[in-house]
Amino acid sequence: MEADSIPTNLDYFDSMFKLESKATLISYLKADDGRHALILDSTIFHPQGGGQPSDTGFVTVADCDVKFAVQDVRSRDGIVFHYGVVESSCGDFEKGFEKGKEVILYVDESRRKLNSRLHSAGHLLDACMQNVGLGHLEPGKGYHFPDGPYVEYKGTVPQSELQSKAKELELEANALISRGGKVSVAVLPYEEASKLCDGCLPDYIPKGSTPRIVKLGNNPGCPCGGTHVSDISEIISMKVSQIRTKKGMTKVFYTIGSHFQRGNSTSVRVFFDRSFRVGLLVTPQNRN
Repeated sequence: MEADSIPTNLDYFDSMFKLESKATLISYLKADDGRHALILDSTIFHPQGGGQPSDTGFVTVADCDVKFAVQDVRSRDGIVFHYGVVESSCGDFEKGFEKGKEVILYVDESRRKLNSRLHSAGHLLDACMQNVGLGHLEPGKGYHFPDGPYVEYKGTVPQSELQSKAKELELEANALISRGGKVSVAVLPYEEASKLCDGCLPDYIPKGSTPRIVKLGNNPGCPCGGTHVSDISEIISMKVSQIRTKKGMTKVFYTIGSHFQRGNSTSVRVFFDRSFRVGLLVTPQNRN
C-alpha cells in the first residue's frame, strides 16, 4: 500500500480535548478543485461529517518557519485532507512540506468548543424525545450548524401537540443540562456497544465491527465519530424553537445558550446523518 493511501489515525477519537499535537507529513498536494492540502499520518482536526463542522486552525513545520492555515478538513476513504493556505514562510516553503517532516497541529479552541457543544446538544435532544413520550420517532439526520440547528426524525407528531411538545422538550433538556452528567466516549466490541445503545445498533454499523460510542450521563449511548463536551452542563442551556411535521418526517429546531451571555443563545445547525458525516456560523438570538 502506498504511504499516502494509509488511513489517517484520528487522534481526536481518544483525545477530544487535545488541541495541540505532533504528526508526520505524508504529502503536500494540490487537489482537483485547486485547493492545497496536507495529508498527515495522524490528526487532531475533526473533518466535516457526522453532523459536525470541520475544525480549523493551523499547522507549523517543526524545523522551519512555515505556517499553514487550515480552513477546511475533509475525510475521503479514511484519509484526512487538511485544506488551506500558506500564511508565512521563509524562502522555498515547499521544502518545508517534504515528506517525513515533523509538523505541529493547533486546533482553534473556540470553534472546537462550539462544535462540540452543538453536537452534544443534538444527542441530548434524542434522549429528551424518549423522556417526553416521543420515543417512537426514529432519529434521522440533523443540521447542527450555528445558523439554525435541527434534528430530523422519522414519524410524525399531531399538529395539535407541536407547541406543547416543544415546551416539554425544552424543559426536559434544560433539566438535564442543569443536572449535568459525564460524557463518555469509547471504541467497543459490537456486542458491548449494542448494550450501551439500548440493546441494538443502527443497521449501518456492521456486525463484528468496533463502533465508537458516545454516552451522555445515564442516557443510552449512540454511535458517533464526533467531538463532544466533557459534561452535559457545558451545553449551558437549550431552547426548542419549533417542531415541524411534514411528509412523515418531524424536524425539531433548537438553539443553545452562549458561554458569555446566558440571556442569549447561539443558533446552530448540522447534518447529523448518524454515519459520521457532518458543518459554522454564530447567530446570537435573544431568548424569550
